[in-house]
Amino acid sequence: MQNRRVRSLISLDNLSDADLRHIVRRGTEFAAGGVIGAPLEGDVVGIYFQKTSTRTRTAFSSGALRLGAQIIAYGPGDLQVNTGETIADTGRVLAGMLNVLVARTAEDPGDLRAMAAPGTMAVVNAMTADEHPTQALTDLVTLQQHLGRTRDFALLYVGEGNNSAAALALALTRCPGATLELRTPPGYGLADDVLARAGEQAERHGARIVERHDMAALPPDFDAIYTTRWQTTGTTKPDPAWRDVFAPFQVTAALWETSPKALFLHDLPAHRGEEVTAEVLDGPASVAFRQAENKMHTAMAVLEWCRVGLPNA
Repeated sequence: MQNRRVRSLISLDNLSDADLRHIVRRGTEFAAGGVIGAPLEGDVVGIYFQKTSTRTRTAFSSGALRLGAQIIAYGPGDLQVNTGETIADTGRVLAGMLNVLVARTAEDPGDLRAMAAPGTMAVVNAMTADEHPTQALTDLVTLQQHLGRTRDFALLYVGEGNNSAAALALALTRCPGATLELRTPPGYGLADDVLARAGEQAERHGARIVERHDMAALPPDFDAIYTTRWQTTGTTKPDPAWRDVFAPFQVTAALWETSPKALFLHDLPAHRGEEVTAEVLDGPASVAFRQAENKMHTAMAVLEWCRVGLPNA
């Protein structure tokens, strides 16, 4: 199995348009019908999480097993990086023993690039501070599943311009005819470079991205409304009054008055009464828990892409 081509997913930038469409299609197929065969039989997948995780860690562990691979799980204190070994040396060692490493690191995606440098082990970004690429792919699988398309839709994102929002911006602006409207609290918007990259992609693909820092004059008829928790996993906010800044951006049932058919998405975990009301999260528009299940189906599609790639590629 080691002679296969190695493909890593450290950023959505690593995916061509054809790669992105393929992963979303395969994730949707896995969600609909399960797995035929064991395309990763004989592979060993490392699961390395320096930060807490319920959905992503379980999704990749379960997904790898369902595809026929075996897994080795590492906790945050298990590797010798904690005693001074460099990330690059750790990557060289793991590359001789693993086929794929799924990693959630503390901050810098440069750590993942260093681990991928030997070129013989695929590396998957299970979330860094700046981007959560497999979450956005999961979101596209969920939209395909419930809307029947990943083009010509309008999505409203409400909340912090965090790593999930960044990935969403970098994924949805590659969907022809899509509109992504972001309403982010002042001082908590998308990073300038992400907004610029997403804008360039939108222009190339006939999509549209808009960011504002208030909740006034919202357009009607969104197909989906999305939020994430206000306190992003593993982070803190230096402003002690940040909750006052975020309060107007709570997702409530009032948003459905002008978008009555909109789905509700949330990457979870959720805090009812903060970023979203219980009425919305547990209501009929919510597909948040189906979205969470889709993380496993999408993880399977990503792992298969890393090791098998596109048909006839």
